[in-house]
Amino acid sequence: MANPILIARHGDTECHLLPALANRHGLITGATGTGKTITLQGLAEGLSNLGVPVFLADIKGDLTGISQTGSISPKLAAVLAERGIEPPVPQSCPTTLWDVFGEQGHPVRATISDMGPLLLGRMLNLNETQAGVLQLVFKVADDNGLLLLDLKDLRAMLQHVGDNASQFTTSYGNISPASIGAIQRGLLQIEEQGGDQFFGEPMLNISDFMQTVDGKGVVNILAADKLMHSPRLYATFLLWMLSELFETLPEVGDLDKPKLVFFFDEAHLLFKDAPTALVERIELVVRLVRSKGVGVYFVTQNPLDIPDTVLGQLGNRVQHALRAFTPRDQKAVKSAADTMRANPGLDIATAITELAVGEALISLLDEKGRPGVTQRVFVVPPGSQIGPITPAQRQALIAQSLVAGVYEKTVDRESAHEKLKGRAAAAAPSDAEERSLRDEAQDAVRAPRDTASKERASPPAESGGGWLGDLLQGSGRKDSVLETVAKSAARTIGSSVGREIIRGVLGSLLGGSRRR
Repeated sequence: MANPILIARHGDTECHLLPALANRHGLITGATGTGKTITLQGLAEGLSNLGVPVFLADIKGDLTGISQTGSISPKLAAVLAERGIEPPVPQSCPTTLWDVFGEQGHPVRATISDMGPLLLGRMLNLNETQAGVLQLVFKVADDNGLLLLDLKDLRAMLQHVGDNASQFTTSYGNISPASIGAIQRGLLQIEEQGGDQFFGEPMLNISDFMQTVDGKGVVNILAADKLMHSPRLYATFLLWMLSELFETLPEVGDLDKPKLVFFFDEAHLLFKDAPTALVERIELVVRLVRSKGVGVYFVTQNPLDIPDTVLGQLGNRVQHALRAFTPRDQKAVKSAADTMRANPGLDIATAITELAVGEALISLLDEKGRPGVTQRVFVVPPGSQIGPITPAQRQALIAQSLVAGVYEKTVDRESAHEKLKGRAAAAAPSDAEERSLRDEAQDAVRAPRDTASKERASPPAESGGGWLGDLLQGSGRKDSVLETVAKSAARTIGSSVGREIIRGVLGSLLGGSRRR
């Protein structure tokens, strides 16, 4: 049985997270600057010490300090002494750095097919009709054995379906050109935000998140400071990883400790404007991933950011201070107080607004899985470094990582883009054919002009009266007719049908003139 993780204390009161119940998920909330990051780092450090791998997103760049041995500053030492907390033992955790853009860590990639139309539609902010067309495009690709690996594959597939919409309407349904255009514009925006670097191969192997070094769980840190400029990409990416864990890992039931703990920082971005289908998907994953040995902890400022259906699945609660300056803030305070187990000697709603930095209201599950009585306590700081690491330390971590060199080089194998491009090249005429067509078209245009010039230079026939004379002498009208036909025919060249039109129409006219 793994030892409990000490999270906070006040006098004789201590709050421990039981490792066997860490997969029952949790919630860390509080206003900016109230100590959520320190709580998060302390939890991650405690889990790593037990051999539990951790994944967390580093929004501000502060959490990388967990990779370095910490030291107690005089100011922190004074605060700890005042609160009656012993200084933590200096330590560090094995750490792997990741970055969607490949700048501050190892690249993280997923394929378009693996992301799927539901999550991709969320990322592109598609409406119901557009999302339906996107699902149709995925279905056409699957039925035709066309791999969708990166953005250029999806672009090519959208163009192919749009150009051949009439062929797919009967089997798959109506395809709106407007929807195709909207999806293409959405992909362009994702590309401009750097999302094209996320889609491709080699795709992330989720088992690389679940490694240990010398008995300690590896802390996987995603550099999310730049990613946060694209909030939909950030939220969709983390949800994809959570879905991957759910779909990849086997059922294990309740273990002595989790196989992985996943911290979802800025969790409000996941649910903001999310369609009902996506919220239902998140609820399903959170409810069932527990049996895969994975714990999920949402970190956000306001408990109202989490839908009630998901909030009900979160058993371990850490509530930092909230400021009740607005009606919505007051509602959040009341909501937070109502969802925590009552303490007869504590007015939870009032305490939430009075908490100091590093102080929290905590309710954790006990041995029988019941929410513990809410306690007002001080969070124990981590033994690792508080604050970011230097660029040199970051580069050293990347170079010494367990996955160094695995994901740095991209792979671009044959997929939908290459196959569709090959089909188009095979259907297009060769260079020699194009030159031949151009020569034939030029000959066809020159021939009537030469004939007309000869006729203008010849004297008119003596018996040229009447309509026949008018036809032969009206060279201006004949030139106009022939030039119009020639120009119209020239626009059709480029195909065998065009050649037949040129030969047939011009041949008939010229032949008719000679007969006359």
